[in-house]
Amino acid sequence: MNVTIPPRAAGLRAAWQRGFQSDTVLLAFTLPRSDTAAFLRALRPSSLAHRDAPVGSAADHAPATPFARLGLPEPDTLPDVTEGPVCTDCNGELEWLNVAVHPVGANRDQVYLSGAE
Repeated sequence: MNVTIPPRAAGLRAAWQRGFQSDTVLLAFTLPRSDTAAFLRALRPSSLAHRDAPVGSAADHAPATPFARLGLPEPDTLPDVTEGPVCTDCNGELEWLNVAVHPVGANRDQVYLSGAE
């Protein structure tokens, strides 16, 4: 994935899921809210958008619920999420990489990264 995990990241979870046409890579962790903006800037996202409401329910995403395999809710099922593409052609390492950030508690953010090889 070629992403530098911030030193104060906690609860690191990662997975690699073999797919029919491409493989999916997942990375999730929490960050102190004070570190989130710098982490996102370092990713150089194409564009980030904030949404207040979930895109759908967990039932809408079954059986494609990759983050559930890591014991996390799917970012699409959460309110108050900032998300967007980090790269659409990741220099031949990945086909694409997306980031989603959701606040958890008063001072931390859950960071979700998903991409395809």
